Amino acid sequence: MLLDALDGLGPLRDGVVLVGAQAVYLRSGDADFITAPTTTDADLAVVPGLLVDEPVIVDAMRAAGFVPGSQPGIWLGRGQIAVDLMAPEALSGPGGKRSARLPPPHDARETARKTYGLEPSVVDNDVQVIGGLAETDTRSFAIKVAGSAALVVSKIVKIAERRNQPNRLKAKDGLDVLRLLRAVETAELARTLRELAAHPISSAVVTRALADLRELAVGPDDLLPGLAAAAETGFGDLDEIKMSMVVLVEDLLTEFDTAGIP
Repeated sequence: MLLDALDGLGPLRDGVVLVGAQAVYLRSGDADFITAPTTTDADLAVVPGLLVDEPVIVDAMRAAGFVPGSQPGIWLGRGQIAVDLMAPEALSGPGGKRSARLPPPHDARETARKTYGLEPSVVDNDVQVIGGLAETDTRSFAIKVAGSAALVVSKIVKIAERRNQPNRLKAKDGLDVLRLLRAVETAELARTLRELAAHPISSAVVTRALADLRELAVGPDDLLPGLAAAAETGFGDLDEIKMSMVVLVEDLLTEFDTAGIP
């Protein structure tokens, strides 16, 4: 589905960033977990200031075989597999609870969903070539992919927002955080987080996410370690997974707090 959407968006590809699970797996691989890093849906962050006028997003998605879903930004393709178009809340314009306010001619209500927590992906990304998994699909596209720090922030924001709504929490989100923490050097991750915390687009989101992180993984029985372990139930050593999360979060926050201090 991702390649179908990228194919249809054409020159609009320069105005989107791959986020979500597919970006996490590109950055981290399996990170030595039994649970396979698989997903069918795709998430794209739309950056309003980088959009060209043509084609119009709605027209491009429809022409690529997608139809609007039940909420703004959800586009359903073959087999009802979804591609989510989301715009960072800080760049979405005023008004509207769910629908992002994009500049004309992309301002149709169904185009994209306003989403808090994607702001760092506008700053922390690089271009990668995304190709098809099937041998018969030879398409490939160069697209911006959110960096590991931006992905950690977006996952923490999502988990923190749902902490009081257990039915909306997903264990794989906790495991995705641990994948990233294991895959990326702590010093590198902390350095990028400090840069994001100083950037006007992402500073507020990063500050809030780090405050939440300080509460979500203090001990092995806290929410974040519990989610990561739940995703590996029946496969890995759950106590080891929980303590790995606690230790890596503590190391990251310590590195973030002390970086640059002689």
